[in-house]
Amino acid sequence: MELKLTDICKNFGEKEVLKNVSFTAEGGKALGLLGRNGAGKTTTIRIIMGVFFADSGTIETDGSPIQRSNIRFGYMPEERGLYPKQLISNQLIYLAQLRGMSRSDAQKSCDKWLDRMEMSEYKNKKLETLSKGNQQKIQLAATLMCHPQIVILDEPFSGLDPVNAMLLKDVIKEMIASGTTVLFSSHQMNYIEEFCESIAILNDGHIVLDGKINQIKRSYPRDKILIISPQAEKLISFVLQKMSGEILTAQNEDDPHHVIIKLKDPDFKLSLMRVLSDSSFDIDCFQVCEPSLNDIFVQYTEAGI
Repeated sequence: MELKLTDICKNFGEKEVLKNVSFTAEGGKALGLLGRNGAGKTTTIRIIMGVFFADSGTIETDGSPIQRSNIRFGYMPEERGLYPKQLISNQLIYLAQLRGMSRSDAQKSCDKWLDRMEMSEYKNKKLETLSKGNQQKIQLAATLMCHPQIVILDEPFSGLDPVNAMLLKDVIKEMIASGTTVLFSSHQMNYIEEFCESIAILNDGHIVLDGKINQIKRSYPRDKILIISPQAEKLISFVLQKMSGEILTAQNEDDPHHVIIKLKDPDFKLSLMRVLSDSSFDIDCFQVCEPSLNDIFVQYTEAGI
């Protein structure tokens, strides 16, 4: 299912919260909805869900105006919303029934997802008896029990240890592979890069950057080359001598085996490759240095953008 927002605006009193927000999330792919605190992410999510209504703009699914009554949503908010003093199975079944499932189907789905989350033994425990990480897994089970077509995950890895994080990663990848439309909101850029093909960055209520991550990265100058070699110091002297007119800088960075070469022109990287291939240096890695998603995020959301 394709989810498309076009020119969404929202004011609260005199405060303009969203300003012509537009982006598209495709089925079978994950889109990272990014922004600093207060940028408008939560308001955007609530408008998609129908908690708020936009002052103007449109939301479409598969090219038609959104009909929320015909769409199964799964929403995992950053601030968890389950009942700490209630039995886990009772509240999962109750919430599934509120979303239209029969009691028998809700019971089957509850058992399925508790088993998938490796939480079956806690079925008749109160939520408050579980660790924060296990409560997180129960929240995800509640999100997915109704077989949602659109899933919105807000900081889903918060509080998870590495083992449980791996389990959650597997579940998210299964959802994407099954064709689910996934919106992923997180400040942990490593997870965004792992799951999302595209991003939309909100800053001060409007989209300042959107598109496919690989295309965004390739739009940056490709004039910095990382070379990893145990002979790094000798390599620096060698390339500076051989390519003095084509290199701006060549220096070690962080690791003494890492060399960063700044070329005067990106096209000179082929010359650099030829020079090194004709040498006898032991080279473990040769690659273009692309900006990290964290670098891109900071660039587009810091003050003054």
